[in-house]
Amino acid sequence: QVQLVESGGGLVQAGGSLRLSCAASGSIPSIYTMGWYRQAPGKQRELVATITGRGDTNYADSVKGRFTISRDNPKNTVYLQMNSLKPEDTAGYLCNLRFRWIRDYDYWGQGTQVTVSS
Repeated sequence: QVQLVESGGGLVQAGGSLRLSCAASGSIPSIYTMGWYRQAPGKQRELVATITGRGDTNYADSVKGRFTISRDNPKNTVYLQMNSLKPEDTAGYLCNLRFRWIRDYDYWGQGTQVTVSS
C-alpha cells in the first residue's frame, strides 16, 4: 500500500500564490507518475498537472503558465506551485500516484482545500 499526505492548502486572494506538497510513503514502486487533480463542488474531478520520474510534465490548459509541478524523487514528494490564482481555481486538490503493472494502479491522498477569494 501507498500513503499520500498533502499539505499547503488554504485561503488566498485572487492573484496570490500557494504551494502544495504531497509526500508518499509505504510500498512505493520504483517507477511511477505523480500528479495533482482537483474537484470543485458539483463538478467532475479534473487533471491539474502530472510529472513522471524523469521529470516529464503535463498541465491542464487552464493552469499552464501559472502552475508549476515539481518532484523530489529521494523524498518521494511532489509539489505544486500555484501563482496568479483565480477564483475558478477554488477546489479540493488531490494528490495522485500512478504506476503500471499490467494495468494502471492509482493511489489518492485525502485532499487539501484551496479557496481563492475575489
